[in-house]
Amino acid sequence: MSVVPSPSSDLPESDTDRRHSLEEFVAATDQQDRGEGFFELERDRLLEVNLGDGGEEVWMKAGAMVAYTGRIGFEREGMLEHGFGKFLKKAFSGEGAKMTRATGRGRLYLADQGKKVTVLYLKGESLFVNGNDMLAFEPTLEWDINLMRSLGAIAGGGLFNVRFAGRGMLAITTHYDPLTLRVEPGGPPVFTDPQATIAWSGNLEPQFKTDVQLKTLLGRGSGESIQMQFAAGRSPGFVVVQPYEERAMPAGAR
Repeated sequence: MSVVPSPSSDLPESDTDRRHSLEEFVAATDQQDRGEGFFELERDRLLEVNLGDGGEEVWMKAGAMVAYTGRIGFEREGMLEHGFGKFLKKAFSGEGAKMTRATGRGRLYLADQGKKVTVLYLKGESLFVNGNDMLAFEPTLEWDINLMRSLGAIAGGGLFNVRFAGRGMLAITTHYDPLTLRVEPGGPPVFTDPQATIAWSGNLEPQFKTDVQLKTLLGRGSGESIQMQFAAGRSPGFVVVQPYEERAMPAGAR
């Protein structure tokens, strides 16, 4: 009569046991200090903000904090903190534009629904970013909300975007890997789905092209009845898209 041996901690440790041990898991997922500066990509989908000894601060998307170490305080943006003009714009732009200021000393970890994080350093350039896709930025950057009041913008889910300019770090998010399309002077315009459009260079002013047909009104449209059109003037530009159609968050959904 054969006896099946029962599992025991006294048995020799196999390669599989070592690969899946708790010790290996902690080592593989442990926080790493790469010394990349104020913004550091801890993972593709996780941003580390290093707040130093001087009481540094960062503006971030409300609700983006997942963890922190040290002494960091959080303050929701005041209604009139950035002026009455921005307050009026934010009244139309909904929840997606709300921001939080983090101040103090320590390490702050930010993420947004598991989206991929890209860190950009603006050296005097300007960039428009869809309001849903802004994660964090340095206070050295100038910013303003740009409302797109056309029917195309509203129906496409991209009611507002944020224009950044100056010098400083900016973190944006995308579903999967982004794709950048060049827009050349004298070349053909670039058309994009508003729900897939992440950002574009500050020298471009998108127009909206609509193709409203009877089948669209009956709910049988292809989903491409509204497009953003980008055309370059005297200088080239670019537009960034993602392989995902992102729906705007309704007010009060966060």
